[in-house]
Amino acid sequence: MNIGDAATRSGLPAKTIRYYEEIGLLRPPRSENGYRDYGERELHKLRFLQRARSLGFSIEDCRHLLSLYEDRARASADVRALAEERIADVDAKIAELKAMRATLTRLVHACHGDDRPDCPILDDLAAPAREGARQPL
Repeated sequence: MNIGDAATRSGLPAKTIRYYEEIGLLRPPRSENGYRDYGERELHKLRFLQRARSLGFSIEDCRHLLSLYEDRARASADVRALAEERIADVDAKIAELKAMRATLTRLVHACHGDDRPDCPILDDLAAPAREGARQPL
């Protein structure tokens, strides 16, 4: 099948598939005329990658997961360790989002939201950076 068919069947854009090929995650065979010729094996890998990326695994994690998937002598502990690292990343992101929500909620409650020009939200955004806070761009 051609890249358009592979894109449709995998749920990935053709551009992403080309990128995966460019970085060596996927190496579809070429037909005599030089066109990519995706088969069921490549389609399975594309779906694998799509699912792994949807769970937030990085490209390098995906490369490692693919190599573990293809290695029948793999230790499941290696796969589990990657998934546990991802869980830790997700937990950290959740904590960061909760802190952002708490700050925004505090600022919204401090703002009168009326016709007055004073605004605690803008004052907070304009305040000098606190130690440990993100620096402006």
